Amino acid sequence: MSTSQGNPNYPPKFAQSISSAFSYLGFIMDILFNTLLTLHIIGGATGLIAGSLNIARKKGDKNHQLTGKVFTYSMLTSGFSALLLALLHPNYFLFIVGIFTIYMVGSGHRYLYLKLLAQEQKPALIDWALTIGMLMFGLGFLGVGAYHLIKGNNFGLVFLVFGFLGLRFVQADMGNYRGKPKEKNYWLLAHLQRMTGAYIAATTAFLVVNMKYLPDVIPGIVFWLLPTVIVTPLIVRWSRQYRVK
Repeated sequence: MSTSQGNPNYPPKFAQSISSAFSYLGFIMDILFNTLLTLHIIGGATGLIAGSLNIARKKGDKNHQLTGKVFTYSMLTSGFSALLLALLHPNYFLFIVGIFTIYMVGSGHRYLYLKLLAQEQKPALIDWALTIGMLMFGLGFLGVGAYHLIKGNNFGLVFLVFGFLGLRFVQADMGNYRGKPKEKNYWLLAHLQRMTGAYIAATTAFLVVNMKYLPDVIPGIVFWLLPTVIVTPLIVRWSRQYRVK
């Protein structure tokens, strides 16, 4: 007979060990969550400041490029940490912002290295990964958005807007990757549009997180869509300004 079978105290001790293991695991998960949350807040705040500076000042000089790098890495940190946080504690808000931010910043940055697609340059694996990923999630957003609207939940409109915007950019990617860009400086327009789109995501996140401190008479969906409504006309204006046929 084994020692464990002959010891009447074994089952309680075993149960205590299991309980201690789960408690320790919970402690580790809390540390991981708080660490990711801190990275998300720091990345988002830094990206919001850097993005505001670049939107307000002259484009293309060294200061713009330096601030742009800070914006890029800050927003990628914020985006990836948002996805991990959404996996640890399921959250529509973090998931949408994470997906949209990673795609917009990632593809916007990559277009600086894709200036010769019209001259048989081929997109890299990371470019296809970003585009196909946004294609899949964009279609998913449309489906989830339609489902929520049918159920009477106006939050479905948020999914539809972000899904539609994402798929519009995916459509542009596909045309560029086939070597058939519509503009000579397609890479500049793509960079401008996507980085500004990522700024929309950062501003949206800031408003949604802080809307509890704002008047209750304003519907929550307004905070979700207000940055898109305000900044999108700027994207259209700048695209027309810098477009070279």
